Amino acid sequence: MSRVHDALRRAEQAYSPDAIAPPPVPTGRPMPPPTDGGAAASVVAAGVAIADLPSRGLSGDLFITEALLSRVQEVPFNPSVDSHLVDSTKPHEPPAEEFRTLRTRLNHLQTLQPISTLVVTSPSPAEGKSFAAVNLALAEAQLAGNHTLLIDCDFRRPIVHNLFQVDRGPGVTDFLQGKARIEDCIKKVASTGLHILPAGEAVINPLELLNLSAMAQLLDQLPRVFKWVILDSPPLLFAADANLLSTMCTGTVIVVRIGTTTIDSITRAMQSLCENNVLGIVVNGARRGELYSKYTYYHSYYYSKPDEAIEGVVDEDAVEK
Repeated sequence: MSRVHDALRRAEQAYSPDAIAPPPVPTGRPMPPPTDGGAAASVVAAGVAIADLPSRGLSGDLFITEALLSRVQEVPFNPSVDSHLVDSTKPHEPPAEEFRTLRTRLNHLQTLQPISTLVVTSPSPAEGKSFAAVNLALAEAQLAGNHTLLIDCDFRRPIVHNLFQVDRGPGVTDFLQGKARIEDCIKKVASTGLHILPAGEAVINPLELLNLSAMAQLLDQLPRVFKWVILDSPPLLFAADANLLSTMCTGTVIVVRIGTTTIDSITRAMQSLCENNVLGIVVNGARRGELYSKYTYYHSYYYSKPDEAIEGVVDEDAVEK
């Protein structure tokens, strides 16, 4: 026991004075040791391994606590005009209802198994993975106390910062390279429970950065603060990034597009993931009329006068406008 106490004391002295105090050690899976040559002191206590982040200017960031939320910058909710984000002020529109349905199913799955980090990807480009990731994150953040973090892990073609009209950096790549602290990279979207972590500066080695132990440790720590951590990643069949991220996260959702995605590409995408942690497939690109056919009768009855509700007729042309 004395050796354990001595090791713990040495680990505490390794942190800078302004480092974040470590919370009680969780009983989950052990943290992976650093593999990129960084100096770190590993301590084994009660069968749980604790590894400090490599010394790249990230002192104390390994131990992420709820205090992180009070240190991040708040930005206004100012989506771009072509962002296609779900409007929370119009909750009865079919797209909003679809994402709330997806949210409900995922929240139910979370009660059955430990799911908190979610990779959203697609077999090929232009199938709506970013659209699904962003709107799912917004839907999750609408629930009271449901702190949600959206991470742009598509370092090759990042888009999250454009959708919310915020700076691209500092972001994930800056954190992984030791150029910024995690609290300087995360932005809180005002009047919501949503936080975003943009991609950061452009890099020529995205897969190598994601392979750093700091990325795996970050994804292990973030669920301490956020109920959901949603990652927008590159397409499965065009880069290996999503395959790697799926091994670090507890769930993967594949987005396909009607009339674009082929059965062959879906099969190859599933095989590339070895079908591990795949929670389901989101179908994107349904025609507007197909969505309205599900909700027209119910909402026309709810909002119409009694004598109009009997007919159940809605002017489709008016709805389209």
